[in-house]
Amino acid sequence: MQPRSTTELLTRLTERTRHNLAAGQYLLALDQPALHQRPRPDAWNALQCLAHLNHYGDYYLPEIRQRIRQSKFRQAQDTFTSSRLGNYFAASMKPSETMRKISTFKRADPVNFDRKPDLTVIHEFIRQQEELLELLALAARVDLTRTKTGISITNLIKLRLGDTLRVVIYHNWRHVEQALVAAGEQVAV
Repeated sequence: MQPRSTTELLTRLTERTRHNLAAGQYLLALDQPALHQRPRPDAWNALQCLAHLNHYGDYYLPEIRQRIRQSKFRQAQDTFTSSRLGNYFAASMKPSETMRKISTFKRADPVNFDRKPDLTVIHEFIRQQEELLELLALAARVDLTRTKTGISITNLIKLRLGDTLRVVIYHNWRHVEQALVAAGEQVAV
């Protein structure tokens, strides 16, 4: 993979996270019926979309924080080089006009959660986006290529920190747009 500017990558990811945060704040201002409506009977409503993201945030935010804190590669580098696998995962999460549907693991499907999502999921999503902004600032102090993180689906694979940040933030972006559409809002990819 081609190296890319670490500063530009972190700037873009920070901007995207701020957009995701603003969308969460926007959703918080909507009325309850809009948050509970589904665009199709088999689709998630806005609250379920954010509950799904919070589920993954519960894994990835502590994982990212721990890996930054424990990194032996404390010198930030000018460039970040994505791995093939990391780039594949990030590209598959990034919203586009021709997005393909991705199956959700049963344990991450909000339909299967013990609690039915309510307004607390929006508050938690906002909190997680604020924490992610903090983690992006901390990530600027380590080598994004050589610092590795675990992934939620298996202990056998590690991703480069830069790839993990891309995957998490693009995944958030994907489902924030889904949440906005579910609530009846127009979005542009």
